[in-house]
Amino acid sequence: MSDIPSASVILGDEPGSFPHSVLAERHPAIVRQVREAFPYGPDQHRALDVLLENCTKGEIEPLPADAHDRDRWVAWGMDEYAGRSWFDVPWLWSESYFYRRLLDAVGYFGPGPWQGIDPFRPSKLAELDAPETDEELAALDGLTGLPAEEQATALLHGSLWGNRADLGFRLSATGADTPADTPPLVADDSEHLWSLLPPTGTSTLCLIADNAGRELVPDLLLIAHLLAHGHVQRAVLHIKPYPYYVSDATTADVVDALRRLTGAGGAAAEYGRLLWSALADGRLAVRAHAFSCAPLPFAEMPGDLRQEFAAATVTLVKGDLNYRRLVGDRRWPPTTPFQDVTAHFPGPVAALRTLKSDVITGLDAGTEAALVAAEDQRWRTSGTHALIQVRS
Repeated sequence: MSDIPSASVILGDEPGSFPHSVLAERHPAIVRQVREAFPYGPDQHRALDVLLENCTKGEIEPLPADAHDRDRWVAWGMDEYAGRSWFDVPWLWSESYFYRRLLDAVGYFGPGPWQGIDPFRPSKLAELDAPETDEELAALDGLTGLPAEEQATALLHGSLWGNRADLGFRLSATGADTPADTPPLVADDSEHLWSLLPPTGTSTLCLIADNAGRELVPDLLLIAHLLAHGHVQRAVLHIKPYPYYVSDATTADVVDALRRLTGAGGAAAEYGRLLWSALADGRLAVRAHAFSCAPLPFAEMPGDLRQEFAAATVTLVKGDLNYRRLVGDRRWPPTTPFQDVTAHFPGPVAALRTLKSDVITGLDAGTEAALVAAEDQRWRTSGTHALIQVRS
């Protein structure tokens, strides 16, 4: 990556910027939301109050000496950033550390009665059980009569857009509320992606998941289709080992999504049963590696993950946060080649992402100019544009 122009790491220290608003506004709102999610006791309420004050006005404090993962966080930079403002360290790091401290505040790591209780579970289940989810799953029945290639395209768009566009079960790549004079897909390497997964039944897919609920469901549906039609022989789903970024998927969320599918009837239930069977016989595996919650770019992944991704036919990286980790959470010029900033990744990699943060790479100059002319910089964070980028 030595030939790539230097780009500064994104911080949250600029008032009015998107990262600053996350730290100053979103994180306090999340603390308040979690406070109301469960009937926590006085200890949890006090700890949440302390976190609320600290993350907005205080300095980063290290984990206590007896924290089970203290050594890991020291290796991830905790001692370097302790004593500094949350706004003056890399935004990716401060966000990740906020969620680690939030779990401490509610007693997630125990010991105690709240050990292992996901503070975000009520909102995840509410989304998964919403009437809109019934409508989206029922829409799967309309795909069954289509050629397999058209089904694959629709399911790929569903995985791309998540809950932004009716699970994306459309044959056109249409976003939500996209200005008419700008493309919903700012980059589309889908043909390249399909070329990496021919229906030979010999490929291995790794999918690094993003959110739970109505965004995990289409990821699982895409995996089911790839298994059923021989695009992959085996799939590995990488999820988070503990609750993270409010809605990121954990093992419990995978199980909830599968139960939602199997209980839905119709094509959705068939997909669900296929996935359930695939987990039982090893065609589908779930991984929850500690590095999945690390405050670091994928360029710094440990050796065991590098080996796994190097052996995969392709690794599919889902969502905005994972994109930031894949390319590096930096202020890249938008035309910085995606191939260059992902050269560190140990095997072929594809990014499916709805744009919800500032970082972007791989655009051609004409696309960038059209986006800026129509929307200034709002296109970067509005969630109304998406991309499919591949480096083989």
